[in-house]
Amino acid sequence: MANSKSSHQLIVVAVAVALVIALFLLPKVIVKPKQGESELTAQTAARTANRDQGAAAPSTASVEPDGRPAGATAEQPHMRLTPQQRGSINGLLAQYNATSDRDTKLRLATDLAKQYKAVEKFDSAGYYYEQVAVARPGEQAWQRAADEYFEAFSFAATAERGKTLGAKSRELYERVLKNNPDNLNAKTNLGMAYMASDNPVQGVTLLREVLAADPKNEKALYNLGLLSIQSNQFDKAVERFRELTVAHPENVEGQFYLGVSLAQTGAKEEAKAAFAKAKSLSNDPALAASVAEQLQKLQ
Repeated sequence: MANSKSSHQLIVVAVAVALVIALFLLPKVIVKPKQGESELTAQTAARTANRDQGAAAPSTASVEPDGRPAGATAEQPHMRLTPQQRGSINGLLAQYNATSDRDTKLRLATDLAKQYKAVEKFDSAGYYYEQVAVARPGEQAWQRAADEYFEAFSFAATAERGKTLGAKSRELYERVLKNNPDNLNAKTNLGMAYMASDNPVQGVTLLREVLAADPKNEKALYNLGLLSIQSNQFDKAVERFRELTVAHPENVEGQFYLGVSLAQTGAKEEAKAAFAKAKSLSNDPALAASVAEQLQKLQ
């Protein structure tokens, strides 16, 4: 997708606990069918590592002295910061904890959220944006907080971590939609977050609602296509990815997954064309290697 932090990374999550979460890492994953089945296979732990491993904090949580939302543990530390970054954040935290002035505290919360976001501590950014939203509620305020928790959710490395962050994302996106039921971006992300819950059917329902309102919605088509691959519904996957690539012909991952889906239905020549198109849209060597691997299987 255009808004991917690291477009065309070919991350493949190995363990079963990541099977659902992988759907939300897109376009950071490439599903590589093996021995006739669609499955997720292991590559390197480093490439699947969570970029933000602190624990999600509810709106009532306190903040630890080092700036983590309460609940972050030594077993799930944040990314290591430079001394300059840590010093800047610690300075803001000291001011935040010392002031009782509402407006000053909200300004500092916003500054903290921005700094945490800049160092990819997305759950911490979400926590402070949430403090602002609680004080000054509204669609945009809730969405800022929800988007940061969703970003952390998207990089969750374990099922437990994904469920925790997914639950927080759902809570906040529900608040966004309460303010504006027609916010399709929030509804799409809410649907994706539901996929890691005990009610994944609700996620599919929400994504279909998005398409009913916007039949060319890029994110909804993309993720419904991946859901079809994961459930071995390759004909449906072809349909979804055809819709996606017609509406958004520059979507590299959509072209690649169209090739994957076509290959699984036995349409080898069409699959080759889709893989060639994907390769032509990107100079990413990882994508080129993945395309070459898929083409080799079609020989």
